[in-house]
Amino acid sequence: MQFEPPLESGRLLQRYKRFLADVALANGEQITIHCPNTGSMKNCLFPGEQVWFSRSDNPKRKYACTWELMQTPTGDLIGINTGRANQLAEEAINAGIITELLGYQQLKREVCYGVERSRIDIHLTQGVEADCFVEVKSATLLEGDRGYFPDAVTQRGQKHLRELMQVVKNGQRAVLLFIVQHTGIKNVAAAAHIDKDYADLLNEAIAAGVEVLAYRSELNCNEFKVTQAVPFIR
Repeated sequence: MQFEPPLESGRLLQRYKRFLADVALANGEQITIHCPNTGSMKNCLFPGEQVWFSRSDNPKRKYACTWELMQTPTGDLIGINTGRANQLAEEAINAGIITELLGYQQLKREVCYGVERSRIDIHLTQGVEADCFVEVKSATLLEGDRGYFPDAVTQRGQKHLRELMQVVKNGQRAVLLFIVQHTGIKNVAAAAHIDKDYADLLNEAIAAGVEVLAYRSELNCNEFKVTQAVPFIR
């Protein structure tokens, strides 16, 4: 995923009202940008540190700029736009980087499925029988030397796990794919200390046959790309 033109930068002042952030530019101007992240952004907010944002030329947008990257005080980079995770996953699957998902003939996004009326992030098919349902999650929470998901209690995430278990019960393949958008994260685990119900349900899903994959991303102001697998720690 390439940014053309490259992302613009400034310094974070504050995030507020969930979807907004104020940024100070190098010329002294202060702007408000859209924050495309519905989570708590725990350990992802560092006022005074550098941020990068994309700019849209759509005149109908109230806020032309979208927050994409955050730099931590230690120099790591965090992908703020959770919507990028699905794009990164699609590109990585098509490029053959996620080797566990090779061999499928067709990829579709946002396909309706399940008894709880969900939309699967990525639906892979091979012929008329082999289906694979891939739920993509963006992992950005780093605590100590470990990455975690989720960063807040997630009823929606629990629903997705139930749907994936039903997929396996129906005889199809179900995959939970963590796209790591934090350059400091070297492994991923369920955040039982934040959402024990989610962690317990994930263990149940794994026991039922749901596969869990985690892949890290390389992030900079020119390009985001998935690079390699990292361990999922149970």
